Amino acid sequence: MDEIDVPPFFICPISLEFMKDPVTVSTGITYDRESIEKWLFSGKNTTCPVTKQVIVDCELTPNHTLRRLIQSWCLLNASHGIERIPTPKPPISKAQIIKLLDDAKSPQQQIKCLKRLQSIASQNVTNKRCIESSGAVEFLVSIVSNNDSTVAEESTIDEALSILYSLQLSEAALKKLMAKNGDFIVSLTRVMQGGSYESRVYAVLLLKSVVEMAGPMQLINLRPELFVELVKVLCDQISQQATKAALKLLVYTCPLGRNKIKAAEAGVVPVLINMLLDSSEKRACEMILTVLDAVCGCAEGRLELISHGAGLAIVSKKILRVSQV
Repeated sequence: MDEIDVPPFFICPISLEFMKDPVTVSTGITYDRESIEKWLFSGKNTTCPVTKQVIVDCELTPNHTLRRLIQSWCLLNASHGIERIPTPKPPISKAQIIKLLDDAKSPQQQIKCLKRLQSIASQNVTNKRCIESSGAVEFLVSIVSNNDSTVAEESTIDEALSILYSLQLSEAALKKLMAKNGDFIVSLTRVMQGGSYESRVYAVLLLKSVVEMAGPMQLINLRPELFVELVKVLCDQISQQATKAALKLLVYTCPLGRNKIKAAEAGVVPVLINMLLDSSEKRACEMILTVLDAVCGCAEGRLELISHGAGLAIVSKKILRVSQV
């Protein structure tokens, strides 16, 4: 491929590499699917890299004509070591997702359909956004919110939470979720209270994403049970990812309203001090100290700090070893 000139319109403007799956965006510019998906969805950009115009519709249209030209060119230059690009598998359609969601409403088919939905979501970012725009989020949230704690129901909730997390919901979807499902934080708290190991992990990770997009008024009156469960996550160390998510949740919520008092009453201070004693990771120590600073803004938190045998000593030691928080 180095010995011959590649037609410039075969090259993706983002990756500057040969396009294997050319797709056109609403501005009329064609990119390789993988590159433009990463630009739009992972990078959360909203403009066309070439024209700088806002992309009003994120639907990607396959450029079949260009793909066939590229494939023909590859065949003509096979003697130069150029391999023909395979015809890409067509992305899932919105109609297919809607049909799958309709089938999932049947209790007998629900688990099977949810597993299929998870498989589709895991394939690529386009499928994730297609699932999101087909009403799947509302359906999955309803499963989580309407649980009855039976064994069969727990399995369904595990799948629903797993899919919700794997979708990596956009900011718009998270804000819409909070606007339409004000009690979703309560539902996730309930899962953390009695769910399986997997469900508890997914619940705290989803909570972090939801809280990041929520407004202060939605977080100012959080229930005490949430802080009890976050403390349990920190105590149980169910996963490193869940522990970091729980710390970030406390960083976001403790400064607001009476949340610091609820966190102190849930026993967060001694747990955080014990974590400081065991932790050498700089970023983790920063978050722990940030939470302690917020919780010690109330008398209950300060009392817990000075009541712990190692409280003042370890805080003084760690605060000199981390960046300013």
